[in-house]
Amino acid sequence: MAAAATATWCYRGDPQAEQPAVLVQFSNGRLRRPDSMRFTVYRNKDTAHPRKKRRRILVSETERLSYVGNNFGNGVMKCNSLCRYFVGVLNKDSGQMEVYNAEIFNMQPLLSDNLIPDDTKDYQNKSYREKMDLCIEAFGTSKQKRALNSRRMNAVGNDILNTAVTKAAANVIDAKGVTALIQDVAQEDVQNISVFLPPCNEEADKPEHVYKFEDILSPAEYEALQVPAAVFVNITPEEVTKKTEDRSHCSFVLEELKFLPTDEKRKDHKARCLWFLDTLIKFSYLKVIKKKHPMGPECPHIISRKLMKNFTSLTYNNGSLQNLVSSSMKAKITAYVIALALHINNFQIDLTVLQNDLKLQESRMLDIARAMRLKVSKAKGPLGLENEQNHKLGTLSLPLPVQKASGSQRKRKKMN
Repeated sequence: MAAAATATWCYRGDPQAEQPAVLVQFSNGRLRRPDSMRFTVYRNKDTAHPRKKRRRILVSETERLSYVGNNFGNGVMKCNSLCRYFVGVLNKDSGQMEVYNAEIFNMQPLLSDNLIPDDTKDYQNKSYREKMDLCIEAFGTSKQKRALNSRRMNAVGNDILNTAVTKAAANVIDAKGVTALIQDVAQEDVQNISVFLPPCNEEADKPEHVYKFEDILSPAEYEALQVPAAVFVNITPEEVTKKTEDRSHCSFVLEELKFLPTDEKRKDHKARCLWFLDTLIKFSYLKVIKKKHPMGPECPHIISRKLMKNFTSLTYNNGSLQNLVSSSMKAKITAYVIALALHINNFQIDLTVLQNDLKLQESRMLDIARAMRLKVSKAKGPLGLENEQNHKLGTLSLPLPVQKASGSQRKRKKMN
């Protein structure tokens, strides 16, 4: 490039050299004193090339910033190719006006002393955060610069920490081996599930004392179930058939309603247990509890309070506290459903039927059953149910079996 001319706010150009007049605008605002600004135009030396001979670079400096604009490259203004601009110069003495071709340059601030346009490509490719960091380094206050240095040091610290954790994990794997780590994870899974199980009396001399009925339903709660459970006490076989067709209750409850005892006291006891078990299973379908009485007005207040207190977790969302039936709470509901079903059905239950009612995977159901020290065996399911040939039977018997790793973890171990 060679210096061609010095222009003020508007440069008229040279008609013989076919150089248009120069008009400028600034991308970051307006000048307060445009008359005091002076500009320098650079043109390409290759005057024989049809394109390069028209290339111009316009530069200007103020006390604080340098500005640059050009009429070629990616940053060129499209308006120059879509229309033509003219500048008229009026001669006050003769009253005649001379008209010149004009070209608009968009002046952008340049933070580098090097005015070669190719050097700005790296800056344009930087992210917004990186550009802000460069501005803070150049023009930021002392407080902003300290914050920038602190953030960069934290980033370096995080990288070092991640590298150290990765290296430590690799050392643990090399030292213990993958198989031992999988066994540790399996044992932790069993311990995590055990937190949500009903109180277990390992010294019990009878199956009914392993999971005491009073730990599932207190005397006051059991008494409150008399009114809502009356619909089961007086139910007829026709009504059971209709409820089965409507699927208004879970499969386990509908199957047990077919075999209610003839003794009134035992019938009332079983009806209360079935009603609470059905309510507990329906409660597990909920996600976020929004209603004051989620199970309806027919559910006794003491039972609603028990469900909210014992089988939901409190979470903070959108500025308010909410009761949530989380996955861990559903595991707890499943454990209490199994314990109550054992009392209902003489401590032997069809786990597959309950699994379908609770909408769980078989592996999850068997993990909870084994954590509750049940012996799992294969059995033929009731007629009319899905997969009636492939049901899992859970039995609570003494002495209690020793806890083992979950089935899903053992399968994973074989795959490795």
